[in-house]
Amino acid sequence: MKLGLSSYSLYSALKSKEIDILQAIEWIADQGGEHIEIVPMGFSLDDNPALTDAIRQKAEAVGIEISNYAIGANFITSDEGQYEQEIERVLKQVDIANRLGVKRMRHDIAWRPIGEISIQQFEEDLPKLANACKRIADYAAAYDITTSVENHGYFVQASDRVQTLLYHVNKANFKTTLDTGNFLCVDENPISAIKKNISDASMVHIKDFYYRTGNQDPGEGWFQTSSGNYLRGSIVGHGDIDMYEVIKVIKHSNYDGYISIEFEGMEECKHGSKISLDNVRRIWEQV
Repeated sequence: MKLGLSSYSLYSALKSKEIDILQAIEWIADQGGEHIEIVPMGFSLDDNPALTDAIRQKAEAVGIEISNYAIGANFITSDEGQYEQEIERVLKQVDIANRLGVKRMRHDIAWRPIGEISIQQFEEDLPKLANACKRIADYAAAYDITTSVENHGYFVQASDRVQTLLYHVNKANFKTTLDTGNFLCVDENPISAIKKNISDASMVHIKDFYYRTGNQDPGEGWFQTSSGNYLRGSIVGHGDIDMYEVIKVIKHSNYDGYISIEFEGMEECKHGSKISLDNVRRIWEQV
């Protein structure tokens, strides 16, 4: 297990320019992180080879690895031309991942509004989604990069939908970035879902949420699940997910790769990320 932090955890500091991505890398190393996952939010690597190279060099200089490159994508398009353009855009992102020196890359694949996420709609869209993933995985294979889909964005978030996509893509270098908290967004028990999908994980995100049922609207700062319950990001170990059981399942599985903290709570991001790192490290030793 190599424990580190997603740059997304420091998004508020990156967005406000309190720190830049190079300072974020050094900060993670100072907290004992073993790797950084690069999520280009608060900065961009598009047409920016100088910054891409600087990130790789900074990580080497401070002695941590770059574990994964995670980007957004949506292959639900209005026409075939836009579909092909989106695939081509993601292929260029694979080039950036290679320049970063990573061997893992997560790309999203689809987004639909809550009212359009039925299993029937998923089955209708599946051939186009699988085709896009196949083409990107084949391109990435030349770099020895494993691509992945995260349980993310409601539409392809439940464990069985992730498994179905993996089955239809059927590529050795196409896996899942398993987010331990995101299953709750579609009201799936995180422990059960992790047990189902951990064997297919190329990357693991540790995330925690506060949870309230749909008849208890907590107000500002919360968002709703697909069934109308309420979630708010928390410091890992402070929320309502059984983090001891989550980490126990991961530790006792065959997964021995990167674990990336994704902090998205309301606390100051560096403070929340540091406590999250410390908690995961401590719980890992205890379970």
